[in-house]
Amino acid sequence: MNGAYYGQGRVLNEGMFDLGQIEILKGPQSLFFGKNATAGVISIRTAEPTEELEIIGRLGYETETEQMQYEGIISGPITDTMGARLAVRHREMDEGHFRNVAGQQSYTLQDVATGTIINDLVRADSRDMPAEEETFARLTVTLDPNDALSMVFAGQISDVEVLNAGFNQVYFSCAGGVALSGNRCGEDFVVAHNPFPSTLVDALPYGKDELYNDYESYSLNLEIDYNFGIFTLSSVTNYQDNENTWALDGDLQSIPSGIFVTENTTWKAFSQELRLSTEFDGQFNYMLGFLYQETERELGQWVNFAFAGWNSAVPDPSLEFMTYFKDSYTDGKTISPFFQLTYALTDTVEVTAGARYTDETKDSAFSQPYVHLIGQLFLNWAQGTIEADQDFEEWSPEATISWHLNDEINLYAAYKTAYKSGGFSNGSILSGISLVSDFTFNPETAEGFEIGMKSTLIDNQLRFNATIFSYEYDDLQLDYFNAAAFSFITLNAGKATSEGVEFDLEFAPINLPGLTLRGTIAYNDAKYDEFIAPCWDGQTAATGCNSAIPGTVGLPAQDISGEKTGMAPKWSASAGFSYDGSFGNGWTFGIAADVLYSDDYNASALGHPFAWRDSHSLINASAYIAGQEERWALQILGKNLTDQMVISGLVEGPGSGAAAGRAQADLAGYAGPGRTLSVQLTVRL
Repeated sequence: MNGAYYGQGRVLNEGMFDLGQIEILKGPQSLFFGKNATAGVISIRTAEPTEELEIIGRLGYETETEQMQYEGIISGPITDTMGARLAVRHREMDEGHFRNVAGQQSYTLQDVATGTIINDLVRADSRDMPAEEETFARLTVTLDPNDALSMVFAGQISDVEVLNAGFNQVYFSCAGGVALSGNRCGEDFVVAHNPFPSTLVDALPYGKDELYNDYESYSLNLEIDYNFGIFTLSSVTNYQDNENTWALDGDLQSIPSGIFVTENTTWKAFSQELRLSTEFDGQFNYMLGFLYQETERELGQWVNFAFAGWNSAVPDPSLEFMTYFKDSYTDGKTISPFFQLTYALTDTVEVTAGARYTDETKDSAFSQPYVHLIGQLFLNWAQGTIEADQDFEEWSPEATISWHLNDEINLYAAYKTAYKSGGFSNGSILSGISLVSDFTFNPETAEGFEIGMKSTLIDNQLRFNATIFSYEYDDLQLDYFNAAAFSFITLNAGKATSEGVEFDLEFAPINLPGLTLRGTIAYNDAKYDEFIAPCWDGQTAATGCNSAIPGTVGLPAQDISGEKTGMAPKWSASAGFSYDGSFGNGWTFGIAADVLYSDDYNASALGHPFAWRDSHSLINASAYIAGQEERWALQILGKNLTDQMVISGLVEGPGSGAAAGRAQADLAGYAGPGRTLSVQLTVRL
């Protein structure tokens, strides 16, 4: 974002609005975009101050979730050399996409020290989720004191509150079509998550009488460009700070005496990047760059399993209703120089070559200061600490040759590599046999090629691009949720290959001004070449689970080499149009529609046989009418009009498989939003 690398998943909660440009770059992109860009980059630039004063007010309403949106922007010059832009957005959702059907449940705790029993009640919860409330604000200031120097500062704050951290974890695949809770398992945007029992509200840190997820962050970003003759020096300085806290019904379904969890994580990152580039008149140019980054991540998690959740004899009273808690951190430091050389062989043929060197250290520790006695005796959970000091270094070279066949067609061939350093699983769990290697994971590398064409044809009416690609990934990093221990770890798949072909086009016929037709089609064959993966809950030797294979954290494993990778449909496509016209009195109008198609795919990254999803199509559409000089505009937006439930990844329901005498665990998928219909009014002054 604005030239700075954001490498933590919670960035999805940031205020990505009032944008100037979005680029989606596929395939390894390690040279220009920091570290960890092994599969692609989403590069976002926020809007900058305008040359004239502009005041924008925007009011929106979404019918399905009953969400109001308020947005205000003021932008313009402060002096001849300075400009500013302030953008603020607030959204408040009264309802949600997901209907909660959690009924009242019993919650029974027995004191391991005295045998005393508490019979608590967990209230029913029928509220729709996520009932999200979010506020974003961004201030951007530009300074251009002379023709040689320019500066852009952007500061942003985000505050997002959600009812239930697991609001979109829908059970979509269960034995017999019925979840362990007795609720129907399917595609109805239905969840069943209970609030905390009263006994635990104050007993667990960050506990509340309802489920929630709170995210707060701020970031500061300064870009400086200085041009002196044939040289340009660019600097990007960035600081990020966020905190995320949640309380969760750990079973992800409404059952008696279950699991309740709270967690708090913080993330801080400082980075400084410098680049020096040349603009020689001759055949040769170069770019030299350097990236420095420091990161700090801290995680605390507190867990209560009802069957091992009370010990009045524990010396620390704050631990009385704790099954276990864990405290973990990772401090990272990255030093990464990079360069690119450009050489024009002829007037039409150009060769570029470059490389990035990454030297990264990560110092981590995982502490489990307390485990309930039952957890120690029967589940082999342990009190103790694991530490790891990791050092990683790698060269990532790439080279491209491009041929400007004529003014309309550019052909290219590229060899690319990329690197993502290893790390430490802060969300794991410590057992009596845990080793440091159970918490650490290896670096991921990518290597391969692309051959493609980019063109603008028929007097610039048609844009047509085509790409053939093949990339191999070594030690592909994947997330794994151990449902039995309620722990997340990152593991490595030995080798994976992704290869295929993509086409995209956009046609704007001169004879029909205002009309644009667009479409894409892609074939992607993505599979594991080598992968010893954890078994799925309920898997037997007859279905491939082999306890003799060394697996993850001592678990039995399966060999899924040759299987498809997760979230990788073989075919995908899109088709759409937009038309912008005029009423002749200064008023304008427009309509647009798009259909997005996905072939069937496995929602599990671990080859789960019950996680396959059928092919589906999504339909989006919009229409607008605008007054003279676009002083006002009324827009209607519809997304996912066919109300498809799209699953992107999953976890197995804790205790819902073999432990409950069932052939498979219930699968809770991360579901995207259903149908949305919104109206938006924009006024410009």
